[in-house]
Amino acid sequence: MNFPLYIAKRYLFSKSSNNTINIITGIATLGVIIGTLALFIVLSGFSGLRSFSVGFLNTADPDIKISSEKGKSFDFNTDIKTIVENQNGVASYSKVIEERAFFEYNEKTHIAYIKGIDAHYTNVNSIDTTVYVGTWLDAKIPSGVVIGNGISNKLSLGIFDFLEPLKIYVPKAGKGYITNPNNAFKKINTQPIGIFALVGELDSKFTFISLELAQELLSYTPEQISAIEIKVTNFKERTEIINQLKNKFGSQFKIETREQLNAVFYKMLNTENLASYLIFTLILIIALFNVIGAIIMMILDKRDNLKTLYSIGATMKEIKQVFILQGFMLSVFGLFVGLSIGISLVLLQKKYHLFMITQHLAYPVELTFLNIITVIITILVLGFLASKIASSRISKKLVE
Repeated sequence: MNFPLYIAKRYLFSKSSNNTINIITGIATLGVIIGTLALFIVLSGFSGLRSFSVGFLNTADPDIKISSEKGKSFDFNTDIKTIVENQNGVASYSKVIEERAFFEYNEKTHIAYIKGIDAHYTNVNSIDTTVYVGTWLDAKIPSGVVIGNGISNKLSLGIFDFLEPLKIYVPKAGKGYITNPNNAFKKINTQPIGIFALVGELDSKFTFISLELAQELLSYTPEQISAIEIKVTNFKERTEIINQLKNKFGSQFKIETREQLNAVFYKMLNTENLASYLIFTLILIIALFNVIGAIIMMILDKRDNLKTLYSIGATMKEIKQVFILQGFMLSVFGLFVGLSIGISLVLLQKKYHLFMITQHLAYPVELTFLNIITVIITILVLGFLASKIASSRISKKLVE
């Protein structure tokens, strides 16, 4: 057996005659366990929040969005239709119109966006599943609209209110200054038939109307749209599909992924995750100072034994390795216990919902291999460095 490893195991698992050192070693071990547990729980929590938030984006945004590079609209002509319908890997597509509008209901106002959609929109996005009051758009109700929960709250607006319509205004196209405000806006009267709830920003941003109603409001032609939203058959082939579409459409069109459409959101998630990791790693470093202190106290306690080892031929390098291995094994033990508890808590949370955000919403957590590896590498590296720092206190003067 390796000599330094044998001595390190004896020192680690045997009690010291000095009870104070036993207490300090126990505190150091407990610090590593708690630090490991906290780091893993935080990373799992952020992974859960990420999956939870991205799930909303998957509901509201398409896999691919095609829009005009210049201007707000373009004509969905035969050439464009042929390209999209003949593109391999496209499961479904939808024509949409997006425009900022002014909403008025019972003397209350709000500025948001209208989103005109065709009958195929729910094949691309599953936003219709978020309607919690009323129903989704129905061709039998041509003036019907589905509003966000945030807009509903701001306008104190319900559904199927036949006494007062929801008025939607957009500026009329033209040049120069507005001379007569009464003639400056195009207006339509609509009937809210459903309310959807997804996330706060989207709930206050969009009102869904039929494509034809949006074209009427904006004075568009039947072929004029703002964008084409696409759902792909195989998500792994999305990059190749985008490259092929870019070659076919040319530089006049902008082709974006869901991640590009929400670049700020994804950047915020990554930044928060990194910041939390660094903060809890700093806390872990502070906890590992206990390991350094415990090893230094052990070195002082075993001074006579070290002199004996040195006298019978042990080198300074081997003596230092004893305490490097002791501190490293202490960190590994704390890592194993802390990670085991952390994994158990995450699995229990996923199955039994121990911690709740609201009465009906459990705090989301995600058990990922990446988080486990991140915690293992972090603890092992910091534990080794702590042991290395503590063992550097051993000198010839101490053992002679």
